[in-house]
Amino acid sequence: MKKFFCLLMIMVVLLVGCSPTKVIETELPESSEQSEEYKTLLSPNNKLGIVRKPYAADYSFINPGKMTELPSYNPDSDEIWQIDLRSSDLTNLDLSERFEDLIYADFDSKTQWPDKLPDGFEPKMIMELGKNPGLGLRELHEKGITGKGIGLAIIDQGLLVDHIEYKKQLKMYEEIHCSDENAAMHGPAVASIAVGKTVGVAPEADLYYIAETHGVYNEQGEFDWDLSWLAESIDRIVEINKTLPEGKKIRVISISLGIGGEMNDYEKVFDSIEKAKQDGIYTIYVETDRYLGLDRDPLKNPDDVNSFAKGRFWKNIRYNNDKLLIPMDSRCTASPTGVNDYVFYRDGGMSWAVPYVAGLYALACQVKPDITPEIFWSYAFETSDTISIDNSNEEQLGKIVNPVRLIENIEKMK
Repeated sequence: MKKFFCLLMIMVVLLVGCSPTKVIETELPESSEQSEEYKTLLSPNNKLGIVRKPYAADYSFINPGKMTELPSYNPDSDEIWQIDLRSSDLTNLDLSERFEDLIYADFDSKTQWPDKLPDGFEPKMIMELGKNPGLGLRELHEKGITGKGIGLAIIDQGLLVDHIEYKKQLKMYEEIHCSDENAAMHGPAVASIAVGKTVGVAPEADLYYIAETHGVYNEQGEFDWDLSWLAESIDRIVEINKTLPEGKKIRVISISLGIGGEMNDYEKVFDSIEKAKQDGIYTIYVETDRYLGLDRDPLKNPDDVNSFAKGRFWKNIRYNNDKLLIPMDSRCTASPTGVNDYVFYRDGGMSWAVPYVAGLYALACQVKPDITPEIFWSYAFETSDTISIDNSNEEQLGKIVNPVRLIENIEKMK
């Protein structure tokens, strides 16, 4: 699993464009270090704001020009992005017989489709289904349970700050040791999954965002993990939280990363997480608690628990029904390519599960301000669902999170 996330992180960095960015000048503390490769930009005098507006990414290089053939999907391969059609022109192709390949495709608002598509493959419908956070969450939103008044912080990559999914929710964008010139694919995705107005779990939570790079590239072009800047970013969120009024505090931090192993200074991160805990902030990362991500057939209803299956990256691993299962694959999120653009990711990885859990915790904080992570997880497991599955060595799949039952039960607590 750690190999998967390392590969994803490095791949994301490589996909970021290199055109210039708009920079808002700000006064920096004397301790801040900057170089051409890595930027640290903080809000001056703790007057929180948007310190920089990275330009949108351009993914036309993925399949330049008009595509002359469609790649084939190999179900026996663990390779990701096998059918990567983001910002691609397929208008010259006849794809009427390629359903089994297209159903595993990644694509976005800038993908140009041909007239001849297979029956049952409808890109617009797939994207709309993928925007739904699922499992009844929109039912909670209609009741006013939206995370309103709760601060949710994200530490991730460069953000397209003006995207319509989260622009109104975004209270702060800063950078600490950030190498991203343009908006990266990862940032808009996790932000929209957490607080997006149509995509998100907690669509009215306040978003505080720090873009940070978890290390440096050495002279050989290899990525050296160094989590000291991640620890600094957590400390910065704690510092910001102390300036916020009661009733508007940051209650949860989302970090889509597995922390530990051979990563330099990972101990500092745990020290910072403990400081955040003392300030009432719960930090969620890939291995914080017992949870895993779920797959969903792109054509199935996200609100139906029976639409889900084992997550794609662990589909061949035997599962003991001992972890909370979270929607992860087949998600449509904010895209870095434009403020009105969306992108459908057939594979999500645990990076997409982390902000989902953070959003759920924000909802729990709204209905019960004194909630703790321990109570949250206890109720999450108690209210979860188990489903029967076919064509598998296991007969059942559980414990699948039930957001409606979870929040309703927390709300009833005395």
